[in-house]
Amino acid sequence: MRTFDRVMNRLAIAMGARLQKAESGVGAATLPRFAAPAPGLTIRTPREIGNPQLIRFGRDVKIGPNSVIKATTSFPGSWLSHPAGDHVSQEFEPSIVFGDRVTATWALQVVAFERIEIEDDVMFAGNIYISDGQHGTSRGDVPYKYQGIENVAPVRIGRGSWIGQNVVILPGVTIGEYAVVGANSVVSGDVPPRSLAVGAPARVVRSWNETTETWSRTNDAPKTGSAAVS
Repeated sequence: MRTFDRVMNRLAIAMGARLQKAESGVGAATLPRFAAPAPGLTIRTPREIGNPQLIRFGRDVKIGPNSVIKATTSFPGSWLSHPAGDHVSQEFEPSIVFGDRVTATWALQVVAFERIEIEDDVMFAGNIYISDGQHGTSRGDVPYKYQGIENVAPVRIGRGSWIGQNVVILPGVTIGEYAVVGANSVVSGDVPPRSLAVGAPARVVRSWNETTETWSRTNDAPKTGSAAVS
């Protein structure tokens, strides 16, 4: 019985590997044409890509399934249009730039109206939302879906950074190189290089000390507990 179990387990592993390889091959073959060649690019299916001619990838970028990458040139789309045309209409000239070796586990959402830049070797966990614009809230008596896009401002994520699970990055944010953003954080302001930020809104709780080569707690960081980063 043990021999049978071992054989079946090996068969299951082999079949799973073949299915994954086949899925990856089909996914790669059906990728659209982007702004420039993207050697080694993987974006696993299912996926949604909007205006790929305005999206640029570096080498060996790997993005998991259920991801949405959209360079939005006009708003609204059909889903957010008022049936009588009573909505704000806008045109944009966006761009999205990925550096080399960027990786994302799953459900990476990148929505650009102006510019979003993700530099080399950035690592994303799962379910990350990044946008350089927000739905309008200037009126309290009109459905927000019809108010257009406001607060448009570029977003940049510095090289080597680590963005944890369920993070939201809002318009105008710059995350410095080798920074860490902890899980479940909402980033509404800049994160300095080589720092660790957590919370909603995110704030820096530790910074890298180049002299001691350790992470040092900032003055306003909690005295107990540890930052969740996964």
